[in-house]
Amino acid sequence: MLRHLIEYGAVKTFSLLVYLLPRRSSRALGAGLGHLFYLFQARRRQLAIENLKAAFPGRPEGEYKTMLWTTFGHLGCQVVELFNFDAMSSAEKMDLIEIQGQEHVEEALAKGKGVMYFTGHFGYWELLVMHHSLRFTTLVVVARTLDNPILDRELERIRTHVGTHVLPRQGAIRGLLRALIGGGSVGVMIDQHIQDRSAVVVDFLNRPAATTSAIATLALRTGVPVIPAFGLPLPGGRYRMVYEAPVTPPADDDPDPVRTYTQRCTSVLEKYIQLYPELWLWMHRRWRVSDSGVETVPTAAGHSESVATEDLN
Repeated sequence: MLRHLIEYGAVKTFSLLVYLLPRRSSRALGAGLGHLFYLFQARRRQLAIENLKAAFPGRPEGEYKTMLWTTFGHLGCQVVELFNFDAMSSAEKMDLIEIQGQEHVEEALAKGKGVMYFTGHFGYWELLVMHHSLRFTTLVVVARTLDNPILDRELERIRTHVGTHVLPRQGAIRGLLRALIGGGSVGVMIDQHIQDRSAVVVDFLNRPAATTSAIATLALRTGVPVIPAFGLPLPGGRYRMVYEAPVTPPADDDPDPVRTYTQRCTSVLEKYIQLYPELWLWMHRRWRVSDSGVETVPTAAGHSESVATEDLN
């Protein structure tokens, strides 16, 4: 379609500008675009403020707006950094990143089994995945297909040029299971609303949230360790990739092991959001659970989605 070609041309023109600018200037450009999005997307801004108020009640109104201003700036900066990292050599990428908790990854890999990592739309998640595939081993992830197929192919090229393997959402659970059984590493997002029957409702930032059960289901079936991972920005355009200790599995006699495991994973993400609230993507409809259960509503557009577990039944 003509619209797809125009969108692709606009993105390629923008990426060329990013490549030509010094990295510091391009990052400032990205943050500025994020701030423009904040100013002109009133609906998203209002939704984000409502989510912040529910998660952190009783704070001054100006504090919510300040946090959100920073959130939009980080989002714009991450988009630009995707183009920047795409143009860098592997050595240049690695020089910008330090690691915390590397021993958790090495211990898990040394067991010779699969490893599952999870994160959320928090911090610099795209750079986290890119870095992991470069430093450790190929990571298999699930990504939502963009509406524009030309842009979708370009984004997949950027994500996979470091070795990351991207699965489409349709049938992804089987691909993740095959990777884990084969001793591979997979990455899953845990913070998207799930509207199908595989969802498990857990507590998340003071509200019930319908959450993917894929992490718990796959971990319980395969016995692989589940490691939380987060990409944090540092001063000077550097990043710290944090790997927490594996989440403790539920006891053998747990009456609801999937929910227990999912709650424990969600609580780790919640801890990081409470520490760095400006780094989470507040502008999407994460909470859509009523007293009677999960609402059936269209899924909001996003960079990636969690996967259902129906294929395992």
